[in-house]
Amino acid sequence: MSEEKNIPIENETTEEIKEETAEASEETAEEAAAEETAETETEPEEKKEETSDNKEESEAEKQLADMNAKYVRLMADFQNQKKRFEKEKADIYQFANEDIVKSLLEVIDNFERALDASQDDGSKFREGMEMIFKQLMGALEKAGVSEIKALGEEFDPNFHNAVMMEETDEFESNKVSGVMQKGYTLNSKVIRPSMVKVAK
Repeated sequence: MSEEKNIPIENETTEEIKEETAEASEETAEEAAAEETAETETEPEEKKEETSDNKEESEAEKQLADMNAKYVRLMADFQNQKKRFEKEKADIYQFANEDIVKSLLEVIDNFERALDASQDDGSKFREGMEMIFKQLMGALEKAGVSEIKALGEEFDPNFHNAVMMEETDEFESNKVSGVMQKGYTLNSKVIRPSMVKVAK
């Protein structure tokens, strides 16, 4: 009988497994390299998108800040304009009668001269004139008219109009020593300064 030869099956199987393993490793390496390349290519695109988004957000924030600044300026202008209108309106109410009051001041001057010139004899006529004068001055005071204090006061060019200087022992230097014509204010505004003499 002839002897049968044993075929090295195990060696062939091992080599096949090695080849398959090598091929699988190469495929895995190629896939990993492809994924890596894809990730590398995707990263710049993502960065571009992020940069673009940040730029848009920055521009939106800038526009919002500009709009807020414009709104604040408009509100400030509106408030200033409103205050100006209110002041002008108040001035109109306060000084609407200024021309009439100035005209009445001459009447008051003549009234006072007439009373000073008449004798204080207790007559009914003088009493009536005094009552009318007081009534007239009371109405003017309610309208905001006030007499400027002058005699014995420190000379103030804002309220007094000095027409002469005089030597006197009765008043200190730079004090008002005499009133030649009374001055008046309307709601704290000088409508006629006092005409005065000032002590040297």
